[in-house]
Amino acid sequence: MKHLLSLEKLPASEMRAILNRVGHFKSNRASHERPLAGQTWALIFSKSSTRTRVSFEVGIRELGGNVMFLSASDIQLGRGEPIKDTARVLGRMIHGAVIRTFAQQDVEDFAQFSGIPTVNALTDDEHPCQILTDIFTFEELSGQSIEGKVVTFVGDAACNVPASWIFAAARLGFELRLAAPRAYWPSPGILRRAGAGEDADWARNPGSVTERLQVGSGTVELIEDVRLAARRADLLYTDVWVSMGKEAEAAKRIAELSGYQINRELVQAAKPGALVMHCLPAYRGKEIDEDTLEAHANTIFTEAENRLHTQKAILDWMVGSA
Repeated sequence: MKHLLSLEKLPASEMRAILNRVGHFKSNRASHERPLAGQTWALIFSKSSTRTRVSFEVGIRELGGNVMFLSASDIQLGRGEPIKDTARVLGRMIHGAVIRTFAQQDVEDFAQFSGIPTVNALTDDEHPCQILTDIFTFEELSGQSIEGKVVTFVGDAACNVPASWIFAAARLGFELRLAAPRAYWPSPGILRRAGAGEDADWARNPGSVTERLQVGSGTVELIEDVRLAARRADLLYTDVWVSMGKEAEAAKRIAELSGYQINRELVQAAKPGALVMHCLPAYRGKEIDEDTLEAHANTIFTEAENRLHTQKAILDWMVGSA
């Protein structure tokens, strides 16, 4: 049985198996492939969503399945039922689950106790579906493999999206630069899990403003100088400064991350023709300015559309067709 819980645990060969199917589903959306025929899948969401919910609901239906949306507040999870009990019940009634929640452990426990294919549709630790989409979008629009390329993430590098980028770099062999204030660098633990070993303990170098680490077949650079991080990059990428659950820190985060914005000057520092991506929703004037977002809107909204095709490839892979 296959799950997609984390890119950390997904071998490069399986990552490529999924990515190789995305273009097929995008080009053949009207095809009659129905790998989920006769199945019912549940979307169990504790966090609000637009792209993730719509792409999975539409994707499951287009693959022939039935789908039900379960807000955590509408089921007994919202009243304190342990996730393992919910999993044991649903595992006897449905065929698969897509979960968007806070704790990574909840997704891991659901997969263990339900006995059905389970997708991590976002936790505080990782966002694997998004990064698979982003890699496909980069390769689709650039016409090149991401292997050996430079991806620069700008902003809060200690949250779920850059964590998944770190694991992807380790598997697929590209250079990931994380442009962030030192307080927003990823934890040494995440870097060690990606393969950096003891070199990941950047905390032992309190004066450092740049760290370069080997992770698997890729590299991760932690850089405080945002313009240095953007230099000759193939892809500039950002996410919101205030993730869900961090609203109480909003004022502090906005003040501390105010210099880490994708704008015209930063794009000019990147490689000519570099792509600009944002996983959305975007807060114009904060992590990206209005003019830059609109100048790269076709890329960003193609990226959003590709969530649908990537989710279909993930589901197809999970039930054994890929």
